[in-house]
Amino acid sequence: MKLGFKFAIFFTTVLLGTITCLTGCATTGMDRATKTTNSMQMVEGDYKQASVQIDATRATLEDLIKPDQNDMKKAYDAYTENVVKMEKLGKQLDTHTEKMRVKGNDYFAEWESSYTNPEIRELSERRRIEIREGYVKISEASIGVKGTLKSYLTDIREIQKYLSNDLTPQGIESIRPVAQRALTDGDNLKETVKPVLAAIDRVKVDMAQGGVNKGPATDGDQK
Repeated sequence: MKLGFKFAIFFTTVLLGTITCLTGCATTGMDRATKTTNSMQMVEGDYKQASVQIDATRATLEDLIKPDQNDMKKAYDAYTENVVKMEKLGKQLDTHTEKMRVKGNDYFAEWESSYTNPEIRELSERRRIEIREGYVKISEASIGVKGTLKSYLTDIREIQKYLSNDLTPQGIESIRPVAQRALTDGDNLKETVKPVLAAIDRVKVDMAQGGVNKGPATDGDQK
């Protein structure tokens, strides 16, 4: 009886361990997919915020350099505030983009493909390649954004710095051509963002069709 009881305990322990392992293995891929989707939603949100902030920065810069500006200090302070917000968004975008890259690499590197059934193995690999190709297009579309964003941030910051030393009608007049170019660069930046948002949306839809359907992401989801 004692031997049988010990065997029953051993068998139950092994069975529970096996079930736990199988449960963990079954959800690991889903967890990685969820984290990858959440990281894309973070970047998507950053880009959308950046587009709104570009418009806000543009409005205050236009107000600052207009010929009949009567309160240059107030206009300058409003512009400076938006420059700071734009720079903060730029850093946030860099951080979230790097997290998205890491989560994506982990997801595709650990994609389950050790199937005995060759048909299932082929289906799995085909699916991995399809989603991977869409994910790569996000990075490809982001290449143009990085340089344009960096140039734009440099311009709006240096305009702010220049006027901090010469906030006079003459100073504003001299910086106006540079400011006009910065306004155009902001419009161009918004255009370069559109292909990235489209690429992210396509991958999100593709992964949702594969069973990943999440709500809005938070910073906590990125850990």
